[in-house]
Amino acid sequence: MAKVIEGLYYSESHEYVRVEDGFGYIGITDYAQHALGNVVYVDMPETDDEVTAGEEFGAVESVKAASDLNSPVSGTVTEINEALEDSPEMINQDAFANWIIKVEMSDTSELDNLMDAKAYEEFCKEQE
Repeated sequence: MAKVIEGLYYSESHEYVRVEDGFGYIGITDYAQHALGNVVYVDMPETDDEVTAGEEFGAVESVKAASDLNSPVSGTVTEINEALEDSPEMINQDAFANWIIKVEMSDTSELDNLMDAKAYEEFCKEQE
């Protein structure tokens, strides 16, 4: 079973949001990195780009597939995880420690549309 962390918010497209002081740290889940295999490239937006809940903001490429990244929340990108540009495999090592983008959220009520850890675990079981 893939690792799921309590206190995060999860989307059906296997992104997570960790909320800290009005900012959302967005990455892919452990389930997603397992499904993708060895990550070789992460396509990220620019700082100050706007992201919209449910819409694409980049992509993750692995040796076997490319997968679009969909933002679970709306807001402005305040930071990208530059370490992933040189070491995208960090996502495979720990998907939750290696977020992809940091967003200043414009509408925290969007978090209500996402799953908690328990709901996401059930969702992943249904996917198998």
